[in-house]
Amino acid sequence: MTKILIVEDEQPILTGLRDNLEFEGYEVETADNGTDGFRKISNEEFNLVLLDVMLPGMSGLEICKQARKKGIEVPIIMLTARSEELDKVLGLELGADDYITKPFSLRELLARIKAILRRTARKGNQADQSSYVTIGLLSVSFDDFDALSGNEQVKMSHKEFEILHYLYKNAGRIVSRDDLLDAVWGLDYQPTARTIDNFILRLRSKIDTPATQHIITVHGIGYKLVL
Repeated sequence: MTKILIVEDEQPILTGLRDNLEFEGYEVETADNGTDGFRKISNEEFNLVLLDVMLPGMSGLEICKQARKKGIEVPIIMLTARSEELDKVLGLELGADDYITKPFSLRELLARIKAILRRTARKGNQADQSSYVTIGLLSVSFDDFDALSGNEQVKMSHKEFEILHYLYKNAGRIVSRDDLLDAVWGLDYQPTARTIDNFILRLRSKIDTPATQHIITVHGIGYKLVL
């Protein structure tokens, strides 16, 4: 059963989300503060996390940042009451997979959850048939969200895999920042160049050597992957 963690300090919202997700057939755990939420994310396995930004003990942004630093790749949807674009962009740059602004409709939230679960679901029954492709220093399986450098596993977030996959599918062609944002985050996200640029910097640190560059910046337009 798909297991979802809700980290939310507003009890009516927490209870409502839990009840509705359980009605949809998900197994649900909850935490009403950041410290407890981070402990659960660090020590338990979840398929997805709904993470409020404003939390007592530890903010949602800090939880997301520290989880990604530890190599925890669980998909995260940020829940925020803030309307400032900066907060949304910061959450995505720290490794969140999506955000939704309060107040939100349950139908919209369920649609986003299902979309992320579809994108990130591992094809376990095809694991032994997975093919790895070579991109710079890495051998990458997009089916299994796995990246290797030699025999060492390289930690990459789901968003990094999705961006690299999109560039790989369009290798040799120029891809605009807007195209990347639409393909990876969806049409409802307002394009912000800095979001993509920071992800590209992290990907380059894992793919390129000082002597080679596989993700080329096309100034004023976007990027091109050269294999």
